[in-house]
Amino acid sequence: MASAELAQKLQRRLLRDGSTSEAPPEDGDEPAGSEASLAEPDDDDDQNPVNASADPELSAKLSRRQDINAGAARPRFAQIFNPYTEFKEFSRRQIKDMERLFRLYDSGKDGYIDLMELKLMMEKLGAPQTHLGLKNMIKEVDEDFDGKLSFREFLLIFHKAAAGELEEDSGLLALAKLSEIDVALEGVKGAKNFFEAKVQALSSASKFEAEIKAEQDERKREEEERRHRRAAFRELKSAFSQ
Repeated sequence: MASAELAQKLQRRLLRDGSTSEAPPEDGDEPAGSEASLAEPDDDDDQNPVNASADPELSAKLSRRQDINAGAARPRFAQIFNPYTEFKEFSRRQIKDMERLFRLYDSGKDGYIDLMELKLMMEKLGAPQTHLGLKNMIKEVDEDFDGKLSFREFLLIFHKAAAGELEEDSGLLALAKLSEIDVALEGVKGAKNFFEAKVQALSSASKFEAEIKAEQDERKREEEERRHRRAAFRELKSAFSQ
C-alpha cells in the first residue's frame, strides 16, 4: 500500500515537471526512486481546492464524529421513537398535549426547539430566562449534545418533573409547571408513593387500551355526524331541485 502511494506521488511529480522519463542521478544526488526523494511534500496536495476550502457541513460532521470518538457526544441511532411505549407514565392525551405544545414553539418546523425558540417559549409562559439559563435548560436534557431539544428530550422535561428530579430553581421545572399540562408533579426531589406507583404500573396497560378505545369511539361519532350532515344536505338539495 505504501509503495503504491509513493509510486503515485512520483508519477505526479514527473508529470508536473513535463517529463515521464527518469534523469540519471548526478554524483551526490539521491536517486529518483529513493525514500528521501519520495518523502518530500507534494505541492499538488497543498494546492488542492478541496483541501483549501472545506465544506462547512462536512467540517461540522467531522467535528461531531471527533466528539463522539472522544466521548464528548453520543451517536444518534436510527431507531423509531414511540413516546407511548417509552413514557408509559403519561396518558395518550397528555403526550398529545405535549406534542401540540412542542409544535407550537417549533417555529422552524424542523422537529427541534433551539435556544431562540426556547427563549420565546419561556417568555410566553411568563418565566423569561437569561442566555446562560436557557443553555443550562437545554444541557440538562440534551442527550445527543446538539444544543437543541428534540421531542423526546422535551418529554424528558416532564418525565423528570413528574419524578421530582428537577431543582426548585430549575427553568425546566418552571416550564413543566407553567405549560398547563397536568402530569401530577411530585415536587422537588420527591419520591412517589410506593403503593401508588405499583397501582399505576398494574393499571397502565388497561388505561392505555381504554384511551385508544375512547379515541376510536370519538372518531366514529364524528364520522357518523358527518354522514348525517351529508344526508341532510342531499335531502335539502333534492327538495330545492323539485
